[in-house]
Amino acid sequence: MPTPHEEVTKSDTRLDAPVLETIGLTKHFPVHGSRTRAVHAVDGIDIQLLRGKVAALVGESGSGKSTVARLIAQLLNSTSGVIKLDGMPVKAHAGRKFRRYVRNVQMILQDPFASLNPIHTVRYVLGRSIRIHHPKARKAERDELLKGLLTQVDLVPPERYLDKFPHELSGGQRQRVAIARALGATPKVLLADEPVSMLDVSIRIGVLNLLQNLKLKFDLAILYITHDIASARYFADTTMVMYAGQIIERGPSERVTQNPAHPYTQLLIASAPDPDQLTGRDERPAKGEPPSLITPPPGCRFNPRCPFAMERCLSQQPPVFQVGDDQEAACWLYADDASVDREAAFGARA
Repeated sequence: MPTPHEEVTKSDTRLDAPVLETIGLTKHFPVHGSRTRAVHAVDGIDIQLLRGKVAALVGESGSGKSTVARLIAQLLNSTSGVIKLDGMPVKAHAGRKFRRYVRNVQMILQDPFASLNPIHTVRYVLGRSIRIHHPKARKAERDELLKGLLTQVDLVPPERYLDKFPHELSGGQRQRVAIARALGATPKVLLADEPVSMLDVSIRIGVLNLLQNLKLKFDLAILYITHDIASARYFADTTMVMYAGQIIERGPSERVTQNPAHPYTQLLIASAPDPDQLTGRDERPAKGEPPSLITPPPGCRFNPRCPFAMERCLSQQPPVFQVGDDQEAACWLYADDASVDREAAFGARA
Protein backbone atom coordinates (compact mmCIF):
# COMPACT_ATOMS: atom_id res chain seq x y z
CA MET A 1 0.00 0.00 0.00
CA PRO A 2 1.62 3.32 -1.00
CA THR A 3 1.99 6.13 1.50
CA PRO A 4 -0.10 9.26 0.89
CA HIS A 5 2.72 11.02 -0.92
CA GLU A 6 3.50 8.03 -3.10
CA GLU A 7 -0.06 8.11 -4.43
CA VAL A 8 0.51 11.56 -5.95
CA THR A 9 1.88 11.75 -9.47
CA LYS A 10 4.44 14.35 -10.44
CA SER A 11 3.08 17.70 -11.58
CA ASP A 12 3.22 18.32 -15.31
CA THR A 13 4.37 21.91 -14.77
CA ARG A 14 7.95 22.93 -15.61
CA LEU A 15 10.42 21.57 -13.08
CA ASP A 16 12.29 24.87 -12.93
CA ALA A 17 9.15 26.92 -12.31
CA PRO A 18 8.28 27.99 -8.76
CA VAL A 19 5.76 25.75 -7.04
CA LEU A 20 4.64 28.73 -5.00
CA GLU A 21 5.38 32.40 -5.57
CA THR A 22 4.44 35.67 -3.88
CA ILE A 23 4.56 39.01 -5.70
CA GLY A 24 4.40 42.23 -3.72
CA LEU A 25 2.81 40.48 -0.74
CA THR A 26 1.72 43.11 1.79
CA LYS A 27 -0.11 43.06 5.11
CA HIS A 28 -1.06 46.16 7.13
CA PHE A 29 -2.99 45.67 10.37
CA PRO A 30 -5.26 48.62 11.21
CA VAL A 31 -4.57 50.22 14.58
CA HIS A 32 -7.61 49.92 16.85
CA GLY A 33 -9.46 53.21 17.11
CA SER A 34 -7.71 54.82 14.14
CA ARG A 35 -8.87 55.07 10.53
CA THR A 36 -5.52 56.06 9.11
CA ARG A 37 -2.82 54.33 11.16
CA ALA A 38 -1.72 50.74 10.55
CA VAL A 39 1.05 48.33 11.48
CA HIS A 40 3.17 47.73 8.38
CA ALA A 41 3.84 44.08 9.22
CA VAL A 42 4.77 42.95 5.70
CA ASP A 43 5.62 45.31 2.82
CA GLY A 44 6.04 44.07 -0.74
CA ILE A 45 7.53 40.61 -0.22
CA ASP A 46 8.60 38.56 -3.27
CA ILE A 47 9.33 34.88 -2.61
CA GLN A 48 9.83 31.89 -4.90
CA LEU A 49 9.69 28.32 -3.57
CA LEU A 50 11.13 25.63 -5.86
CA ARG A 51 10.66 21.87 -5.92
CA GLY A 52 13.20 20.00 -3.85
CA LYS A 53 14.64 23.21 -2.36
CA VAL A 54 14.59 24.90 1.04
CA ALA A 55 14.31 28.68 1.24
CA ALA A 56 15.01 30.20 4.66
CA LEU A 57 13.37 33.42 5.85
CA VAL A 58 15.58 34.83 8.61
CA GLY A 59 15.15 37.79 10.93
CA GLU A 60 14.74 38.86 14.54
CA SER A 61 11.44 38.63 16.42
CA GLY A 62 8.87 41.09 15.12
CA SER A 63 10.33 41.32 11.62
CA GLY A 64 7.19 39.84 10.03
CA LYS A 65 8.36 36.30 9.27
CA SER A 66 5.42 34.45 10.83
CA THR A 67 2.96 36.87 9.24
CA VAL A 68 4.41 35.94 5.85
CA ALA A 69 3.82 32.25 6.62
CA ARG A 70 0.22 32.88 7.67
CA LEU A 71 -0.43 34.94 4.55
CA ILE A 72 0.93 32.17 2.34
CA ALA A 73 -1.11 29.59 4.28
CA GLN A 74 -4.19 31.75 3.56
CA LEU A 75 -4.88 32.09 7.28
CA LEU A 76 -4.73 35.88 6.90
CA ASN A 77 -6.09 38.12 4.16
CA SER A 78 -3.37 40.15 2.44
CA THR A 79 -3.68 43.90 2.04
CA SER A 80 -2.25 43.64 -1.46
CA GLY A 81 -0.07 41.38 -3.57
CA VAL A 82 -0.48 38.02 -5.28
CA ILE A 83 0.11 34.41 -4.24
CA LYS A 84 0.58 31.92 -7.08
CA LEU A 85 0.46 28.12 -6.83
CA ASP A 86 1.83 26.35 -9.91
CA GLY A 87 1.67 29.66 -11.74
CA MET A 88 -2.01 30.33 -10.99
CA PRO A 89 -3.12 33.19 -8.68
CA VAL A 90 -4.81 31.83 -5.56
CA LYS A 91 -7.20 33.43 -3.10
CA ALA A 92 -8.83 30.79 -0.93
CA HIS A 93 -9.70 31.49 2.69
CA ALA A 94 -12.68 29.20 3.20
CA GLY A 95 -14.74 26.40 1.70
CA ARG A 96 -13.71 24.03 -1.07
CA LYS A 97 -11.09 26.38 -2.52
CA PHE A 98 -9.33 26.54 0.82
CA ARG A 99 -9.44 22.76 1.24
CA ARG A 100 -7.95 22.28 -2.23
CA TYR A 101 -5.26 24.80 -1.42
CA VAL A 102 -4.24 23.22 1.89
CA ARG A 103 -3.83 19.85 0.19
CA ASN A 104 -0.88 21.48 -1.54
CA VAL A 105 0.35 23.92 1.12
CA GLN A 106 0.72 22.74 4.70
CA MET A 107 2.08 24.56 7.76
CA ILE A 108 4.18 23.21 10.63
CA LEU A 109 3.84 25.40 13.71
CA GLN A 110 6.47 26.41 16.24
CA ASP A 111 4.93 24.80 19.33
CA PRO A 112 4.22 21.09 18.74
CA PHE A 113 2.26 20.74 21.97
CA ALA A 114 -0.07 23.66 21.23
CA SER A 115 -0.66 22.43 17.67
CA LEU A 116 -1.95 19.03 18.85
CA ASN A 117 -5.23 18.66 20.71
CA PRO A 118 -4.30 17.19 24.14
CA ILE A 119 -7.50 15.10 24.35
CA HIS A 120 -6.88 13.23 21.09
CA THR A 121 -4.53 10.35 20.42
CA VAL A 122 -2.01 10.17 17.61
CA ARG A 123 -4.35 7.71 15.87
CA TYR A 124 -7.16 10.28 15.88
CA VAL A 125 -4.95 13.20 14.80
CA LEU A 126 -3.44 11.42 11.82
CA GLY A 127 -6.64 9.50 11.01
CA ARG A 128 -8.55 12.77 10.72
CA SER A 129 -5.98 14.14 8.27
CA ILE A 130 -6.28 10.99 6.17
CA ARG A 131 -10.11 11.07 6.24
CA ILE A 132 -10.14 14.71 5.10
CA HIS A 133 -7.60 14.40 2.32
CA HIS A 134 -8.25 10.78 1.25
CA PRO A 135 -12.03 10.48 1.65
CA LYS A 136 -12.33 7.48 -0.68
CA ALA A 137 -9.85 5.31 1.22
CA ARG A 138 -11.40 2.30 2.98
CA LYS A 139 -10.69 1.46 6.60
CA ALA A 140 -7.93 -1.04 5.84
CA GLU A 141 -6.31 1.44 3.48
CA ARG A 142 -6.57 4.22 6.08
CA ASP A 143 -4.84 2.01 8.65
CA GLU A 144 -1.99 1.36 6.22
CA LEU A 145 -1.70 5.06 5.38
CA LEU A 146 -1.67 5.95 9.06
CA LYS A 147 1.17 3.55 9.83
CA GLY A 148 2.99 4.79 6.73
CA LEU A 149 2.88 8.38 7.98
CA LEU A 150 4.47 7.45 11.29
CA THR A 151 7.12 5.40 9.51
CA GLN A 152 7.95 8.36 7.26
CA VAL A 153 8.75 10.52 10.29
CA ASP A 154 10.80 7.77 11.98
CA LEU A 155 8.30 6.95 14.72
CA VAL A 156 8.72 3.19 14.56
CA PRO A 157 7.29 0.76 15.20
CA PRO A 158 4.13 2.82 14.54
CA GLU A 159 2.02 0.63 16.85
CA ARG A 160 3.97 2.04 19.80
CA TYR A 161 2.72 5.58 19.13
CA LEU A 162 -0.78 5.20 17.71
CA ASP A 163 -2.65 5.29 21.02
CA LYS A 164 -0.48 7.81 22.82
CA PHE A 165 -1.68 11.28 23.81
CA PRO A 166 0.50 14.36 23.16
CA HIS A 167 1.57 14.63 26.81
CA GLU A 168 2.98 11.10 26.60
CA LEU A 169 5.39 12.11 23.83
CA SER A 170 8.61 14.09 23.96
CA GLY A 171 8.83 17.47 22.24
CA GLY A 172 10.66 15.97 19.28
CA GLN A 173 8.12 13.16 18.93
CA ARG A 174 5.23 15.65 19.04
CA GLN A 175 6.83 17.70 16.27
CA ARG A 176 7.28 14.54 14.19
CA VAL A 177 3.56 13.79 14.64
CA ALA A 178 2.77 17.34 13.49
CA ILE A 179 4.97 16.79 10.42
CA ALA A 180 3.24 13.45 9.75
CA ARG A 181 -0.14 15.19 9.93
CA ALA A 182 1.04 17.71 7.33
CA LEU A 183 2.25 14.89 5.07
CA GLY A 184 -1.20 13.33 5.24
CA ALA A 185 -2.38 16.03 2.85
CA THR A 186 0.32 15.07 0.28
CA PRO A 187 1.48 18.69 0.00
CA LYS A 188 3.82 20.25 -2.52
CA VAL A 189 4.85 22.99 -0.08
CA LEU A 190 5.70 22.93 3.63
CA LEU A 191 5.73 26.17 5.61
CA ALA A 192 7.94 25.42 8.63
CA ASP A 193 7.52 28.28 11.12
CA GLU A 194 10.36 27.99 13.65
CA PRO A 195 9.89 24.18 13.70
CA VAL A 196 12.82 23.46 16.06
CA SER A 197 13.04 26.58 18.23
CA MET A 198 11.05 25.01 21.11
CA LEU A 199 12.91 21.70 21.03
CA ASP A 200 15.93 20.67 23.07
CA VAL A 201 19.16 21.55 21.31
CA SER A 202 20.17 17.87 21.24
CA ILE A 203 17.20 16.86 19.06
CA ARG A 204 16.91 19.87 16.74
CA ILE A 205 19.34 18.43 14.22
CA GLY A 206 17.30 15.22 14.02
CA VAL A 207 14.13 17.11 13.06
CA LEU A 208 15.99 19.20 10.49
CA ASN A 209 17.53 16.04 9.02
CA LEU A 210 14.05 14.51 8.83
CA LEU A 211 12.73 17.52 6.90
CA GLN A 212 15.77 17.34 4.63
CA ASN A 213 15.09 13.68 3.86
CA LEU A 214 11.40 14.33 3.23
CA LYS A 215 12.30 17.18 0.90
CA LEU A 216 14.47 14.88 -1.17
CA LYS A 217 12.07 11.94 -1.10
CA PHE A 218 8.95 13.86 -2.11
CA ASP A 219 10.48 16.79 -4.02
CA LEU A 220 8.96 19.21 -1.53
CA ALA A 221 9.38 22.97 -1.57
CA ILE A 222 10.03 24.18 1.99
CA LEU A 223 9.91 27.67 3.47
CA TYR A 224 11.99 27.52 6.66
CA ILE A 225 11.29 30.42 9.00
CA THR A 226 13.85 31.04 11.73
CA HIS A 227 15.69 33.68 13.74
CA ASP A 228 18.79 31.46 13.73
CA ILE A 229 20.85 32.27 10.65
CA ALA A 230 23.37 29.54 11.57
CA SER A 231 20.71 26.81 11.13
CA ALA A 232 19.63 28.43 7.85
CA ARG A 233 23.17 28.00 6.58
CA TYR A 234 23.05 24.31 7.50
CA PHE A 235 19.54 23.52 6.26
CA ALA A 236 18.54 25.93 3.48
CA ASP A 237 19.61 26.23 -0.14
CA THR A 238 18.81 29.95 -0.26
CA THR A 239 18.44 32.51 2.53
CA MET A 240 16.28 35.65 2.61
CA VAL A 241 16.94 38.16 5.38
CA MET A 242 13.92 40.10 6.63
CA TYR A 243 13.94 43.34 8.60
CA ALA A 244 10.94 45.47 9.66
CA GLY A 245 8.56 43.87 7.17
CA GLN A 246 10.90 43.90 4.16
CA ILE A 247 13.39 41.47 2.61
CA ILE A 248 16.72 43.29 2.58
CA GLU A 249 19.06 40.54 1.33
CA ARG A 250 18.80 37.18 -0.44
CA GLY A 251 21.09 34.66 -2.07
CA PRO A 252 22.65 31.21 -1.70
CA SER A 253 22.85 30.37 2.01
CA GLU A 254 26.58 29.76 2.03
CA ARG A 255 27.31 33.08 0.37
CA VAL A 256 24.86 35.12 2.47
CA THR A 257 26.29 33.74 5.72
CA GLN A 258 29.96 33.90 4.71
CA ASN A 259 29.83 37.17 2.75
CA PRO A 260 26.91 39.21 4.12
CA ALA A 261 26.10 42.19 1.93
CA HIS A 262 23.72 44.12 4.18
CA PRO A 263 24.78 45.63 7.55
CA TYR A 264 21.78 43.99 9.22
CA THR A 265 22.80 40.55 7.94
CA GLN A 266 26.26 41.21 9.33
CA LEU A 267 24.65 42.01 12.69
CA LEU A 268 22.69 38.73 12.66
CA ILE A 269 25.78 36.69 11.86
CA ALA A 270 27.84 38.44 14.52
CA SER A 271 25.22 37.48 17.11
CA ALA A 272 24.90 33.85 15.99
CA PRO A 273 26.68 31.21 18.14
CA ASP A 274 28.43 29.67 15.14
CA PRO A 275 32.20 29.13 15.41
CA ASP A 276 32.49 28.58 11.65
CA GLN A 277 31.18 32.03 10.73
CA LEU A 278 34.39 33.94 11.47
CA THR A 279 34.61 36.53 8.72
CA GLY A 280 37.74 38.36 9.71
CA ARG A 281 35.99 41.73 9.54
CA ASP A 282 36.14 44.55 12.05
CA GLU A 283 32.40 44.68 12.66
CA ARG A 284 30.83 47.76 14.19
CA PRO A 285 27.90 47.15 16.52
CA ALA A 286 24.43 48.32 15.54
CA LYS A 287 22.79 50.84 17.81
CA GLY A 288 19.23 51.31 19.01
CA GLU A 289 16.15 49.13 18.67
CA PRO A 290 14.00 47.93 15.74
CA PRO A 291 11.75 50.71 14.39
CA SER A 292 8.05 51.18 14.97
CA LEU A 293 6.07 49.46 12.24
CA ILE A 294 3.22 51.95 12.72
CA THR A 295 5.48 54.84 11.70
CA PRO A 296 8.45 53.25 9.90
CA PRO A 297 11.43 55.56 9.37
CA PRO A 298 11.72 57.11 5.91
CA GLY A 299 14.34 55.77 3.56
CA CYS A 300 16.04 52.54 4.60
CA ARG A 301 14.27 51.12 7.64
CA PHE A 302 17.60 50.05 9.11
CA ASN A 303 19.09 53.55 8.92
CA PRO A 304 18.53 54.50 12.63
CA ARG A 305 20.70 51.53 13.66
CA CYS A 306 23.13 51.30 10.77
CA PRO A 307 26.78 52.22 11.50
CA PHE A 308 27.29 53.01 7.80
CA ALA A 309 24.18 55.17 7.19
CA MET A 310 24.62 57.92 4.58
CA GLU A 311 22.51 61.00 3.89
CA ARG A 312 20.38 59.30 1.25
CA CYS A 313 19.65 56.37 3.60
CA LEU A 314 17.60 58.77 5.74
CA SER A 315 15.18 59.75 2.97
CA GLN A 316 15.33 57.33 0.02
CA GLN A 317 14.34 53.68 0.14
CA PRO A 318 17.17 51.69 -1.44
CA PRO A 319 16.51 49.61 -4.55
CA VAL A 320 17.79 46.05 -4.83
CA PHE A 321 21.41 45.86 -5.98
CA GLN A 322 23.14 42.80 -7.42
CA VAL A 323 26.19 42.22 -5.21
CA GLY A 324 27.47 38.83 -6.30
CA ASP A 325 26.52 35.57 -8.00
CA ASP A 326 22.77 35.19 -7.34
CA GLN A 327 23.09 37.50 -4.31
CA GLU A 328 21.32 40.83 -3.90
CA ALA A 329 20.83 43.44 -1.19
CA ALA A 330 18.67 46.51 -0.69
CA CYS A 331 21.44 48.80 0.55
CA TRP A 332 22.78 52.14 -0.72
CA LEU A 333 26.34 50.97 -0.01
CA TYR A 334 26.20 49.21 -3.39
CA ALA A 335 25.24 52.27 -5.43
CA ASP A 336 27.97 53.33 -7.86
CA ASP A 337 28.15 56.76 -6.23
CA ALA A 338 28.06 55.56 -2.59
CA SER A 339 29.76 58.07 -0.27
CA VAL A 340 31.03 55.27 2.00
CA ASP A 341 33.85 52.99 0.91
CA ARG A 342 32.30 49.49 0.68
CA GLU A 343 35.57 47.69 1.13
CA ALA A 344 36.37 49.75 4.20
CA ALA A 345 32.90 48.92 5.60
CA PHE A 346 32.78 45.22 4.78
CA GLY A 347 36.21 44.15 3.67
CA ALA A 348 36.94 42.72 0.23
CA ARG A 349 34.19 40.39 -0.94
CA ALA A 350 35.00 36.93 -2.25
